[in-house]
Amino acid sequence: MKTCEMILGTSIANWPKFSVLLLMSVLLAGCNTTSGSTRLDQTGEQLADDQTDADTPEAATFYIQALKGGLVARVPGLKISSSDRSRALEAEYKALESAPGGQKVIWDGDGGAHGEVVAATPYQVGSQNCRQYTHSISLNGGAPLTARGAACRNANGSWTPLT
Repeated sequence: MKTCEMILGTSIANWPKFSVLLLMSVLLAGCNTTSGSTRLDQTGEQLADDQTDADTPEAATFYIQALKGGLVARVPGLKISSSDRSRALEAEYKALESAPGGQKVIWDGDGGAHGEVVAATPYQVGSQNCRQYTHSISLNGGAPLTARGAACRNANGSWTPLT
């Protein structure tokens, strides 16, 4: 209470009850803090708030573009819509970034295309984490077309395919 009296220069006891409640609400709202980002790195440590959130459209676009077409671009004769290609690349990123080794990341497109991406257990190449992965795509119930490759994670969180 002394703090409020110092700030306002008058005793709170002279104020109507509503004004006191309003003032206390405002002061308490200023006391709310957060403990920082809820995002964790690979070791379980909190990431700083100023790092880019992968859920924002700009960041997602960056991560998808960093895949440089991914394995989808390596499937010979594959013709799918740009929205299906985007879904396929998102699945590749999710598999590389967070799927346990051997777990399928499944995607469904609008135009009859669907697929699954399976990443192997991560391994180290120098200071980079890398993963081999497979992407199988089926068009309108046909036999799956499959591409295999590997990608390494960069310091900024993006993945670069190995050629």
